[in-house]
Amino acid sequence: MNEKNVGQNADSNSDDESLNDNTSVYSMRSDANGSIDDESDDVGVASTEKYEEKLVQAIENATEKSVQIRVAALQAICEIMMHRFLPDFIEDRKITIMDLIEKSIRRGKGTEQALAAQLAPLLIMQLGGGEEIIKNIGQLLLVTAQNKSSSFDARVKCVSALALLNFFGGDDIGDVITLMQHFEGIFSGSYLKGDKTPAAVAAEAGSLHAAALSAWGLLLTLIPPGDFCSLMTNNSMTPSIRNLIGMLQSPHLEVRMVTGEVIALVLECGRAHDEDFLASYLPELIDATKLLATDSNKFRAKRDRKTQRATFRDVLRYLEDDTPPEITIRFGSESLELDTWAIHHQYTALCAIMGPGMTSHLRENDFLRDVLQLGSKLIQSNGMAVFKQKKLERRLINAAAFKARTLSRSKNRDKRSAVFA
Repeated sequence: MNEKNVGQNADSNSDDESLNDNTSVYSMRSDANGSIDDESDDVGVASTEKYEEKLVQAIENATEKSVQIRVAALQAICEIMMHRFLPDFIEDRKITIMDLIEKSIRRGKGTEQALAAQLAPLLIMQLGGGEEIIKNIGQLLLVTAQNKSSSFDARVKCVSALALLNFFGGDDIGDVITLMQHFEGIFSGSYLKGDKTPAAVAAEAGSLHAAALSAWGLLLTLIPPGDFCSLMTNNSMTPSIRNLIGMLQSPHLEVRMVTGEVIALVLECGRAHDEDFLASYLPELIDATKLLATDSNKFRAKRDRKTQRATFRDVLRYLEDDTPPEITIRFGSESLELDTWAIHHQYTALCAIMGPGMTSHLRENDFLRDVLQLGSKLIQSNGMAVFKQKKLERRLINAAAFKARTLSRSKNRDKRSAVFA
């Protein structure tokens, strides 16, 4: 089992040779020391008040006429929400922040739109959910993500934010599947052409396609395995495995890596219902994965080759042995086990939005802990954890919570016949 400490910095400045060829790239790590002013996470009341004052000032600046001031203000708001858990303070300013997000996405350009999109899921993470946020901002994010006149960076952020918003509150399976189809409409630009050769896609477009495919995979984790098998085998509401295999030939590393992970995710979901799911494609998948796991083409950068080989060795191991990579994320005296492709994908998506603030949120944010089934947070006394649920007790509570969420969502799934028709 691999162990990753979230106190390590995910963005190493080391050279190509420092990247271990056996390293798994599926654990997104957070920097516990990466707070805004490099302060300790063990902050007191005075420090909290300081950040609250900074947040108030940033919210005020976000309404200024100057684009530079608004962009700096949105950046500051995102940074504070990433590093500090301030649910009560932010709840009192929820409407104001929602209004800022909407106006910046509608009227802003480029970086301003991207930061506003990033802010939407951060707001939900602070508030512990928000149907109103999803309803008011979701459609705006989708329109921007599909708008070819918007910058690629803004579209990437809108795609990722939209997936997270629906991951947090996607109770209607029909709406989730419809959104997945919109995402496919974006990443289908990296399908093979009619002559079975890779599409000529610019690097920025490749990043957008990778983000859309990753977003599609995140929503896949919400669909019951039986329903997903029906979607994959009986109609054209999902991308065919053939199209996904073709995307492994993309000239862009990011697209290839996300495709490999999503293929593993597709098989994991399908195998949970049918152990022979897509078995006829397995030899072809294994061959394609082996090529990428042993790629030594000199026209690729050395670091890219090493990263790719590490990724596809994990995928190959799953295809051949049904064994997903197992990684332990340690934060303080606790740990999170990433032992399925689904939890890997969810954790990666959350880290992408939380950045180096993931450490403090794993400890303090009840909503995030519930999403990742970590149980109740530890009670701290004089800097020491004095309470931790027993493992069995935590599993029982998580199982009960999962069942309750499933029953709640099932109320909106009785109309599946309309979806699968």
